[in-house]
Amino acid sequence: MAESTAELIRTASGQVSTLVRDELRLARAELTQKARDAGLGAGLVAGAAIAVFYGVGAILVAAGLGLAEAMPGWLAALIVFAFLIVVAAVLGLIARAHFRRATPATPQRTIESVHADIDAVETAVRERGAR
Repeated sequence: MAESTAELIRTASGQVSTLVRDELRLARAELTQKARDAGLGAGLVAGAAIAVFYGVGAILVAAGLGLAEAMPGWLAALIVFAFLIVVAAVLGLIARAHFRRATPATPQRTIESVHADIDAVETAVRERGAR
């Protein structure tokens, strides 16, 4: 039995609404998972940074004390300071290059799913029109 055009439009409208809701739910779930992973990673990096901070402080004190055995203490401190400035500059330049290449997180699976949905709808419309 052939459905009327109005019934077909009503059915298609309901299916499209369901499809859009499902795609939005998928995007939300995907972005939530990515945010959770990023938060955990950030927390772990913060913990590692604190440990490294204290470790670097200890090694710098040791370096300064070692240099102070061969030269005046003020000169040893100045050499350690200059070394730190060079390291900070190099790390800053590397960080800037990485930030320039960074792209915002996108819900890639959702995008692929929406493209597949569009292809399926186009195929169904073509097949329906060919009949």
